Amino acid sequence: MSDLSTWLEATGALVGAGGLGYAKVRAPRVYWSLVGMPVTWGRFTLSYASTMDVCGLTVQPSGLRAFMTRNLARREVRPVPPKVRRVRPTSTGLRVALRLPAGLEPADIAASSQRLRHAWGVHSVTVVESKPGYVELRMTGYDVLGRVRIPRKAQPRDLMVPVALREDGTVFERDYRKLPHALTLGANQSGKSMYQRNLIKGLARLPVGLVGIDCKRGVEQSRYAPRLSALATDRESAGRLIDALVAEMEERFDLLALYGVSDLWELPDEVRPAPLVVLIDEVAELFLVTSKKEEAARDHTVMQLVRLGQMARAIGIYLEVCGQRFGSDLGRGATALRAQLTGRVVHRVNDKQTAEMGLGDIAPDAVVSVTGIRADRPGVAVAGDASGYWSRIRTPEVSPAHAAAVCRDFAHLTPDLPFLAPFRTAVYPERAAESLPLVPAQPTGA
Repeated sequence: MSDLSTWLEATGALVGAGGLGYAKVRAPRVYWSLVGMPVTWGRFTLSYASTMDVCGLTVQPSGLRAFMTRNLARREVRPVPPKVRRVRPTSTGLRVALRLPAGLEPADIAASSQRLRHAWGVHSVTVVESKPGYVELRMTGYDVLGRVRIPRKAQPRDLMVPVALREDGTVFERDYRKLPHALTLGANQSGKSMYQRNLIKGLARLPVGLVGIDCKRGVEQSRYAPRLSALATDRESAGRLIDALVAEMEERFDLLALYGVSDLWELPDEVRPAPLVVLIDEVAELFLVTSKKEEAARDHTVMQLVRLGQMARAIGIYLEVCGQRFGSDLGRGATALRAQLTGRVVHRVNDKQTAEMGLGDIAPDAVVSVTGIRADRPGVAVAGDASGYWSRIRTPEVSPAHAAAVCRDFAHLTPDLPFLAPFRTAVYPERAAESLPLVPAQPTGA
C-alpha cells in the first residue's frame, strides 16, 4: 500500500510539473498567474531596497529625517529609495506605483529599466509617468508580443480603434481625437498591411466615412469597397479625390462659422457631418513622377494634402498615411506633410535612415528599438507621438478575407456623401472576379 501511495505521489508530482511546463509555453498567462506572479512579487518585496540602492536610484534623506533616524530610532542613516505606494498584479505582469523622492526624476528610473528587469527576473520593465512626482513600473512577466490577443473588452468606440498590444500588456488604440493624422512605415513583409487591416476592421464598425487612396490599382483596398465611401486607384483619380476633400473641408469650415463654433464636435447632432478617415496606401506613389510635365499635377496634389494635414482636424477629416519610405528625398512637400502627421508607427525597415524619418523628429531614442526588430516577427513596430512617448507594439494576425467580411457586414454604416459619389466603386472584388473574361490555359512550354 505504501508503495502505491509513493507511486501515486510521484506520478502526481510529475504530472503537475509537466502541466506547468506545458502552461509556460502554451498558456503563459496561466503560468504567470500560478507561478510567475507569486515568485516575482516575493522577489520584488525582498530585494526592492537593495536593488534600488545598487542601481543608484536612492537619495540622501533630508536633514530632519536623518536626525530622527540617528537620534530617536537609533538606526544607521541610509539612502532613501522611491516609496512604494501600491503593487497591483495583472494577467501579464505587475504594476508598481512609486513616489519619487526629491532629487530623482522619471528619466532616472527609465535609464535603469534593463537592470531592474534582470534583478527581478521579468521580461521587461516600462516606466510611465502617472503624475508629477509619481511613476508606474509596468513589469511584464513573459513575452506578451509572442502571441498577440487583444482582450474582448477592447472594442472600437468614439473614434478609438484598438489595433495592437503594447509590450507592457496594455492595448494600443488609434485615437483620432487625440492624434488626428498618422504615418505608418515599414518594409515589405514587416506587418504594415496587417496593421492597416486591423485599423480598417475597427473603423468599419464605427459611423465614419472611409476614403481609400491606393495607387497600386486598388489591389490592397478594393476588397474593402462595400465599406468605402470613395476609392482612388491611380494618381490622376487620387488628385481629383483630394481636391474634392479640400472643397468639402472649406464647406465644413463655412458650417462651423455659421454656428459660431471651432470644432466639428461642437455642432448639433442633426447638422454634424460624418467624420472621414482618408487611408493612403504607399504614399510615395503620389510623389514620384516619370516626366517633367507631371510635376505640376504632383505638386498641386501634395500641397492639397498638406492643407488637409494642417487644417482638416477641426472639421473631422483625418489622414492615415502608409508607405515603405517617406522623407525629403520624395520631393517638394514631403517634409511639410510629415510634420503634420503627429502619430507614428514604424515597423521593421531596411535602413536606419527610414527609421529616423519616422521617429527621429519626435522620439530619437526609439530609432534604436526600430532597427532591432527581427525579420521573423512581422507585426512588431514602434509607436510614438509628438509628446516623445513611444512603445513597442504588435498587431494580431488578420486575414484579408476576414477584414473584407467585416466591411461587408457593416456596409450599412457607410454614410451617404454626395460629393464622393463620383469616386464610389460599384463593383465589389468578388463580383469583379466573376466579370473578368475567361482566358484559356496555355499549354506547358508555350
